[in-house]
Amino acid sequence: MFLKSLKIVNSGNIIRDIRFHKGINLIIDETKSVDRKETGNNVGKTTVLRLIDYCLGSDGKNIYMDTEFKQKTNTDIERFLTNNNVTITLTLIKDINEPHSDEITIRRNFLKYKNKILEINGEQCNEKELEKKLKELIFNTTCEKPKFRQIIAKNIRYQKNRLEKTVKVLDHFARNEEYEALYLYWLGIEIDKNARKHTLLREKSIEENLQKRLRKEKNKSQIEQSLIVLVRKIAELERKKDNLNINTEYKKEISELNRTKAEINRLSTVLSRLEFRKRLIEESKEDLRKERSDVDIKNIKALYSEAKALIPNIQKTFEDTLTFHNQMIEERIKYITKELPEIEAEISKIKRTLDEKLIIEKSLSESLKKKEFVEDINTIIKELNDAYEKKGRYEEMKSLWESTESKLAEIERELENINSGIESKEDIIKERIKSFNKYFSDISYRLYGEDFILSDAKNDKGYELVVSSISGNLGTGKKKGQIAAFDLAYIQFAEANDIECLHFILHDQIENVHDHQISNLLTEIVSNVNCQFILPVLRDKLPDDIDVEKYKVLSLSQSEKLFRI
Repeated sequence: MFLKSLKIVNSGNIIRDIRFHKGINLIIDETKSVDRKETGNNVGKTTVLRLIDYCLGSDGKNIYMDTEFKQKTNTDIERFLTNNNVTITLTLIKDINEPHSDEITIRRNFLKYKNKILEINGEQCNEKELEKKLKELIFNTTCEKPKFRQIIAKNIRYQKNRLEKTVKVLDHFARNEEYEALYLYWLGIEIDKNARKHTLLREKSIEENLQKRLRKEKNKSQIEQSLIVLVRKIAELERKKDNLNINTEYKKEISELNRTKAEINRLSTVLSRLEFRKRLIEESKEDLRKERSDVDIKNIKALYSEAKALIPNIQKTFEDTLTFHNQMIEERIKYITKELPEIEAEISKIKRTLDEKLIIEKSLSESLKKKEFVEDINTIIKELNDAYEKKGRYEEMKSLWESTESKLAEIERELENINSGIESKEDIIKERIKSFNKYFSDISYRLYGEDFILSDAKNDKGYELVVSSISGNLGTGKKKGQIAAFDLAYIQFAEANDIECLHFILHDQIENVHDHQISNLLTEIVSNVNCQFILPVLRDKLPDDIDVEKYKVLSLSQSEKLFRI
């Protein structure tokens, strides 16, 4: 899919209608520095990329929110977008060279609830449906993993981590199995078990945490030996109780008292097991709560502002990282506490029944208080109560141990099968990487006179992709050149291997690349790739040999900003 157009409409009036073409598409900031008074910031050139991203499923907050301090917003833009019901329409086209090729149209506004517009090809949908539908229409797949937003992450590079990392393009908390699914998909190897592997690893972590909680009480061997002792003790107490020579006239009352105490024993055992289970869950919940980051955002913000003078752009994504981390913790808490309401309801029910039985027991005990053998019986039954309660607690602990061991064994078997399936694709993986490097090394050599290469690194957590350079570490400009080479090479690789892909690349901060490489990239390399390369850039930062008018799709300045406000 290529970009055909991006339209911004204000209450029915067209503000911008940007038409894209094949090859280089420049969003030019015409601002010129005069006595250092005009910097070229805030005219909206990067916002064009953000609007495209918004139509492809981002939350859009970065369109009007400060990228460093998330509580700070551009209220003028936010009010303009909402008060005027501004709509953004993005049109994608299958073949940019064929006017009648299949198209996908996404239309969004910035309102909520009943006034919200989120359409794909004229049909209203929600965010999840949008991603699912786009994944089917663009990539012709319904696989759960990787997600649509993950697949396109390398095509949309205006965020800090994607401008600095070639293949590690997901958020900071992305797991290894998510990257494995993404990398295999990029290589055209779709594993239908990727989503299942992600779920299994999460369940494995939960079971391992449960075992840690159990181990704090007793290990499995200690529990088993304790149960053997308790069973023997209970049998001895039962025999002692049965051997008491009780007068006939008291047998009926004593029999009723024994039945009541036996029921109390049973209920106490069940209650003990439930309360133990509840305590384990609550302790796990509390441990997770402690992992939440509740730092004082305001103070941290002030500290970062002071540090910025010494370390530019320090931790720009601090608040995003914090929010995402806390959301993940809350999801884990929901998962492990989902049975808590049912357990608490059962505990309340048993306690009520137990209270009733204790009242009956007290009444019977008082009736028999002055009669012979009562003291002996009470002593024995008290010991039996204690023994049954301990037995119930240890049986619950043993049951939990056996359950978690069984679950872990089952998880490991299934993970082994999934990993074996991935390993069976190893020859294909290596062949695809070899194919990719044909294009990657060619573009990188034309840019820098050296070969960048992609390789796979397999470890116990799965497959990874690694980009390396013969010369070692790269500077900022050279790193951006490497990223551009990678993204362009991927389109060539995907076409050669019949892999569905986006044929457009959105790159910010291209001015950090050296003039020679910019000229080479814009005038020679991109023209040999069937793609669109969309770049927001200050005119003053472009080399003199670039024909700006030839490539320009939008011109902005301090007097002619994107939204014209």
